[in-house]
Amino acid sequence: MLTAMLAAALFQTAPATPDLSWMGGYWLDCSNGREASETWSDPRAGLSVGHAVTTEDGRPSFEVSHIGPTPQGFAYVAQPGGAPPTVFALAESGPTRAVFANAENDFPTRVIYERDGAGLKARIEGEIGGQARSMEWIFRAAPLNTRCPT
Repeated sequence: MLTAMLAAALFQTAPATPDLSWMGGYWLDCSNGREASETWSDPRAGLSVGHAVTTEDGRPSFEVSHIGPTPQGFAYVAQPGGAPPTVFALAESGPTRAVFANAENDFPTRVIYERDGAGLKARIEGEIGGQARSMEWIFRAAPLNTRCPT
């Protein structure tokens, strides 16, 4: 009986895998003098895989990431510039929004994705030197490998 009650309690508190199919596709942001693209796979068994490439002031940068089940629960796992993985656990989700958090990370401590009509907003938040900081990207859907106009 105790085993059944514990199993029921765990089942009730376990977060459901959110449907992040609204993130799938190739996304491009040509604002603020930068070219930023993100590509996300459609979710398969709860796993989406992504990569981002940004060129700003003639310098490229990249990030590989995935969103899905991890030992820490459902999470966004980022590897900017090929760095070791940083895990941001799912903190909030809805039909067109997902918020991931890691209070132990230096910056950012929150990663937010939100579908906005035909666009996709991405935002990172946290503190640097005790000051609140954030960065935001406003992506538009584009054919794969589309570049910003020069």
